Amino acid sequence: MTPHLTRTIEWNGRTVAWNRFGDGPPLVFLHGTPWSSALWRPIAQALSSRFTVYLWDMPGYGVSSKHPDHAVDLGVQGELFAQLLREWGLERPHVIAHDFGGVVSLRARLLHGARFASLCLVDVVALRPWGSPFFRLVKQHAEVFEQLPPAVHRGAVEAYISGASHRGLRPEDLAMLVEPWTGGEGPAALYRQMAQADERFTDEVEPLYGTIDEPTHIVWGAEDEWIAVDRAHRLQSLIPGASLTLVEGAGHLIQLDAPAQLTAELTRWTESQRAASGR
Repeated sequence: MTPHLTRTIEWNGRTVAWNRFGDGPPLVFLHGTPWSSALWRPIAQALSSRFTVYLWDMPGYGVSSKHPDHAVDLGVQGELFAQLLREWGLERPHVIAHDFGGVVSLRARLLHGARFASLCLVDVVALRPWGSPFFRLVKQHAEVFEQLPPAVHRGAVEAYISGASHRGLRPEDLAMLVEPWTGGEGPAALYRQMAQADERFTDEVEPLYGTIDEPTHIVWGAEDEWIAVDRAHRLQSLIPGASLTLVEGAGHLIQLDAPAQLTAELTRWTESQRAASGR
C-alpha cells in the first residue's frame, strides 16, 4: 500500500493533505469528484519505482479540510494547484489528471503560470456539457439534498457512484468511494462541491487549449456514460499534437474498470516522456 497523506500545507485557511514517495522525476496525480487521491493509489504505487509520485486531496475532498465557509470550486482548485507546485519546488513535473482534475491542471497551466514536462488527461472535465443528470439536479437543489435522512443519502450516493463504472464495482471499492461522503461533514461537503460546479470554469480556458505546447496524451474509457467519448475526440482536436487512447470496456471509473490496461498505458506514456525529456 502507498503511504497515507501524512503531510499538510496551509493555503488561504485550507489544509491540504499530501504525500510523496518513490524515486525519480516528479509525477503529480490529480483526482476528480466525488473521489480523492485514494482512487489513484494503486497506479501511483506501480509508477513509484520510476518516479517520485505526489498525491494530494483537494480541499473539500478526502482528508483535506472541508470547512463550510471555504469555496471549493474549480477556480480555487486551479489556483491552489499552481501554488502547490511552487511549494513543492516543481518547475515542470509530469502530470496525470482524472475528471475535475483535468480542468484544475489546465487552469493552473493556462491561467496561473504552471508548466509541465507532460500532461495526461484521463476521462477529464474540460469541455461543456459536463455533469451527470444527478449532478445537475443536486446543483440546483443542494440545500434540499443536505436534509436527506442518512440511509436515503447513502443509497443515493451509492447509486450515483455506481453509475460511473461500466463493469460494476466490487463491494470493497464501492465502500472506499462512498464512505467519505456518508458521515460527519461528508454529506454537506459532497453537496457543497456539486453546488459550486459551473461550466464557466471550463469555458474560460477552452479558447486557450490551442496554446498548450507540452506533450499531451488523452486516455478515455470507451463506455464512459458520465463524460461521453466524443469529448475525447474534441479535446484532441483542440490541443496541438495531442494523442488519444480509448480503453474498451471501461467507463468513467477507468481506474477500477480496467486497472491493468490503464496502468500499462500510463506506464508506456510516462516512460516515453521520461525518455524524451530526460527527466
